[in-house]
Amino acid sequence: MLRIDEISFAIEGRPLFERASAVIPDGHKVGLVGRNGAGKTTLFRLIRGELALESGEIALPARARIGSVAQEVPGNEVSLLDTVLAADTERAALLAETATDPHRIAEIQTRLADIDAWSAEARASAILKGLGFTEAEQAMPCSAFSGGWRMRVALAGVLFARPDLLLLDEPTNYLDLEGALWLESYLARYPYTVILISHDRGLLNRAVGHILHLENRKLTLYAGGYDAFARARAAARAVQAAEAKKQELRRAHLQGFVDRFRYKASKARQAQARLKMLERLEPIAAPEDAARTVFTFPEPEELSPPILAMEGAAVGYDGKPVLSRLSLRIDQDDRIALLGRNGEGKSTFSKLLAGKLPALSGRVTRAARLRVGYFAQHQVDELHLDETPLDHLRRARPDDAPARLRARLAGFGLGADQAETAVARLSGGQKARLSLLLATLDAPQLLILDEPTNHLDIESREALVEALSAYTGAVILVSHDMHLLSLVADRLWLVKDGRVSPYDDDLDAYRRMLLASEAPETAKPAKPAAKKPSREAVMAARAEARKCESRVETLSEMREKLAEKLADPALYDPARQNDRILWQRKFAEVEEALARAEALWLAAMESLEQAEG
Repeated sequence: MLRIDEISFAIEGRPLFERASAVIPDGHKVGLVGRNGAGKTTLFRLIRGELALESGEIALPARARIGSVAQEVPGNEVSLLDTVLAADTERAALLAETATDPHRIAEIQTRLADIDAWSAEARASAILKGLGFTEAEQAMPCSAFSGGWRMRVALAGVLFARPDLLLLDEPTNYLDLEGALWLESYLARYPYTVILISHDRGLLNRAVGHILHLENRKLTLYAGGYDAFARARAAARAVQAAEAKKQELRRAHLQGFVDRFRYKASKARQAQARLKMLERLEPIAAPEDAARTVFTFPEPEELSPPILAMEGAAVGYDGKPVLSRLSLRIDQDDRIALLGRNGEGKSTFSKLLAGKLPALSGRVTRAARLRVGYFAQHQVDELHLDETPLDHLRRARPDDAPARLRARLAGFGLGADQAETAVARLSGGQKARLSLLLATLDAPQLLILDEPTNHLDIESREALVEALSAYTGAVILVSHDMHLLSLVADRLWLVKDGRVSPYDDDLDAYRRMLLASEAPETAKPAKPAAKKPSREAVMAARAEARKCESRVETLSEMREKLAEKLADPALYDPARQNDRILWQRKFAEVEEALARAEALWLAAMESLEQAEG
């Protein structure tokens, strides 16, 4: 249990927490939300003990392990797989220990069995695969990958270590849709406590069961996902607003009586009584509305369809195609989401559309006056840190008056203060807004957005949805934000196996397909029959379930016996090294077999339920 008790903390005189409290039971999955700058990341630092509280206490069970992604892994020559394995420091320390005492050796082996040390490589590899790394890439050194990819390795490491309290701060910022969906599924199954800072509404609805809201320097825990929190919060704000208005009317009524009669002798005592009532009234402040978040896209000139067409086109690098046989068209009213696993070519296809890569073969036809706006996350990192947003716009529009440039910045939520602030001092969300403004400055008829919501808060994402819905140009969208995709895209294109083709199903079907592909093939339940199963089918399903259950029981007994064998100090006599290796290998094999058997048993039980249903 995590207990936050009456904590207070300020930074440079600005209070972030004032007697804030919350209790999070073991095993809860919690989304931490609040306005930018409210102190969410600071709370993580307080929990980790990196900052000292002014008052109050944050308490965890003794020896509870806290895990978080502090920074990317270094670009050294250690392989990705070994880097992740090393993140479990207890396992690494036990394996490195050179004990000679048989009893200590037995203790080490027992503990290694308890923490599933023998299946560690398989678990680490599965996590890396879920985050987008192939088996070949897992054997490559960290130095072969960029900072964003090394952030994924750092995330894989903390997930593999399985701390008792997992603190994740915007973990999907460096993931694609497929990686984000895998993480969502992983967190739902995670056996310990998770606190997650995220602006991904879908993730906060599906991966957590509670929302911890930081507002007005207090913490409030709500049951349910983000949508349930939003409804409860709206209801509470409505009640607060009604109470504030009622009190305002009562205060006005009392003040009116006092003003009329305080100097009239016959009413003076009553006026004084009402004055005391006024003094005793506890003020109820009306809830403050968040500043309206906006994006104002310029209106593009209308072109005749199609604005872009491909016939048998291929695109790639150094003469080698990544994608080929592309025969597609884009009209100005299209809203298209690109789906596909990492490495399949979504960014390559986006660069072809943007004219940043030429076609290797075939034909790409663009409308004569077509203007293309292109936003990719790396462009945020390419802003001039020592210049202001106003400087960036002056370079792009040297003839525009300063007032017009400021109006453009305001149309993307960058007010007077941010306009002349060096980019280095802007928040991630403010930098993203500036990059979006620069991408849409020419009123493009085709807007390509590659992960536009990274660093944008929930209110800004909702504003982006509104702006894209009102925009009269075509949109090509790559995003890990399912909520954004579901509200904006009306067509889906799947990038897979060197092709780009329409995906005829919806996003929920794509999500189910991805999650199903992560499960063992044998664990997939059979499709329900169209007609009611026969008595023989029910009997067969029961027999299969019993057989699977018996297999699980047998393997569980084998595992216990092997664990006892490995705990025998005599096995660690140097002369019995070969025997020890043999038993350890058998234990690992039984562990894997037991996992498969349990998956089969669950599938058989689901099939039985369908047969009996």
